[in-house]
Amino acid sequence: MSDQDKPAPANWERSVLEKLALSAIQEQRRSRHWSILFKTLGFLYLFIVLFLAAGWFGSDGVSIKEHTALVDLQGVIASDQASADSVIGSLQGAFEDKKTKGVILRINSPGGSPVQAGQIYDEIRRLRALHPKIPLYAVVDDICASGGYYVAVGADKIFVDKASIVGSIGVLMDGFGFTQTMQKLGVERRLLTAGENKGFLDPFSPVDPKQAAFAKQMLEEIHGQFIGVVREGRGKRLQETPEMFSGLVWSGEKSIQLGLADALGNVESVARDVIKAEDIVDYTQREGLAARLASRLGASVGKALMPFEQAGVRLR
Repeated sequence: MSDQDKPAPANWERSVLEKLALSAIQEQRRSRHWSILFKTLGFLYLFIVLFLAAGWFGSDGVSIKEHTALVDLQGVIASDQASADSVIGSLQGAFEDKKTKGVILRINSPGGSPVQAGQIYDEIRRLRALHPKIPLYAVVDDICASGGYYVAVGADKIFVDKASIVGSIGVLMDGFGFTQTMQKLGVERRLLTAGENKGFLDPFSPVDPKQAAFAKQMLEEIHGQFIGVVREGRGKRLQETPEMFSGLVWSGEKSIQLGLADALGNVESVARDVIKAEDIVDYTQREGLAARLASRLGASVGKALMPFEQAGVRLR
């Protein structure tokens, strides 16, 4: 049999098999690519949801039209709670937005550090002078006492609820004395200092009259600063009485009569009726999850290393 009469090799079978194999491989690659894409999108979606829920994306207060800017001051005014840094940063963001028509500082605070409150007050005065066309109003929720009121008097006006608690214009330094307990337990205090006042008001030692008098003088000085700020902020609206600077508190309704506040109102009514901008944008800087965890860890370590907190001066 000649070569021409021999049957042709079955190349077409091999070709078909190769095409089928190549098609299968390509299909697997496409499936894998789609799987990776969907997994990536799903992970990205969960990532964004987690960040939003944790507060890691701060409120930048973005708005395309005129609005009322809102800043919250909630809780004790202190470096690790309602700190001057966070409130000041929030206020700066609110004033710097060109679409801000007015700013509301919503306060719900029993007071706290005179230093932190003073820093916020000073920044309010600076921002009001820098942006004279943007008014700032303080709106009180449940309580605006002591350091909280120190901050509030920097506003153009103070709005309250009739049942709000307002005032407590005073300064305190508190602590505990354990001398009698130590005597009963038979515990001896051994305190060595270089400097006769280094153990100032030590809670495990009897009260030194000279140190107590010095502390009282210091409190009176800070109290005088507080009174000066109230008089400066409220001006002729203030109806002074002998009890006004004694540390007493009043209802929101009574505080209006005394000139400590101006009128009844809440965030919505002030935005709508006073600022004339119903859209409210929150500029409050919220602490993210990571910062909260770090702060709590630091606080826990601090408490473990310092079981007895020293007495501090507070506007409360």
